[in-house]
Formats: sequence, C-alpha cells, structure tokens
Amino acid sequence: MKRITLLAGLIVVFMLSNCAGPKEGKVDIDNEITEVKKVLDKYRYANENQDMNLIEEIWCDDETIVSIGTESGERLVGFSEIRKAIQFQFDNFTEVFITPANQLVQISEDGRTAWFSQTMNYNFILDGKPYEFPHLRYTGVLMKKNGKWKIVQTHMSVPYNPLRER
Repeated sequence: MKRITLLAGLIVVFMLSNCAGPKEGKVDIDNEITEVKKVLDKYRYANENQDMNLIEEIWCDDETIVSIGTESGERLVGFSEIRKAIQFQFDNFTEVFITPANQLVQISEDGRTAWFSQTMNYNFILDGKPYEFPHLRYTGVLMKKNGKWKIVQTHMSVPYNPLRER
C-alpha cells in the first residue's frame, strides 16, 4: 500500500510540475529576437551617428570574429581590424542614413546563437558627393556572451544584375 501511495504522490508531483508554466532556463525565443533586433538597431544608430563607444558595446571584442564587406578582398578578421575599418568610415563619411528592410532574425534552441538577414539602403556623403547603395544584402551572426548579444560575424554584398537597364 505504501508503494501505491508513493507512486500516486510522485505522479501528482510530476503532473503539477508540468503545469507550473515554463521551466527555469527555457528560452523565450520571441524576447531574444526582440533583443537581437535592438542590437541591430543600435548598430544602425552607431553608424549614422559615428558612435564608436556603441560599436564597441555591440561587437564581440575578439580577434576571431569576421566581417566581409562589399569591396574586393574586404575580409576583416578580428575586432581590431573591424574597428579600424569602421573608424575609417567615420573619418570619411558624413550624413550617413541607413534604411533596413526585410529583416529576419532566428534564434537557436539553446538561446545562445542568433543569425539575421536583411536588405538596406545605405546613403552617405564622401568628399562632398552623395552616394547610395540601394538594396544591400546584410547578414550576420550574434552570440550571447555574459547575458548580452554580441555581433561575431557579418557579410554585406551589393546585388549585381548585368541585365539591368543602363
């Protein structure tokens, strides 16, 4: 009789624990997507406002991260190289205006890795002349480090259409 009572008690405890709501440690995917989108918004803001402190806050300060740009051979490895390239842009570009679109963010089941894709229009002034890169394709990866999302990899490309009317 004690075994039946103990078994019934364990079943009740098991059932109640499953009805108690989300388990501790369960990833709230929607919340994590929102947090990653905030980082991407900060990155846009940092570029438009030439805010290197914000750049340093959202990129992972590691020498293994990678950013691939739009120029031939533009493969930056390590945050020190990425920082130099961003500082070069800050020193030379003015009136930067970035318009993202079609943003898609995904989160891994364990909530530690995120990846994104989006298109964007990138406008700026260089040497007194306006430039526009419409429909840039921008993708990347973020990792959660010490509770904060950090950019660890990006890739930007310019669409090419040889059949486009000139």
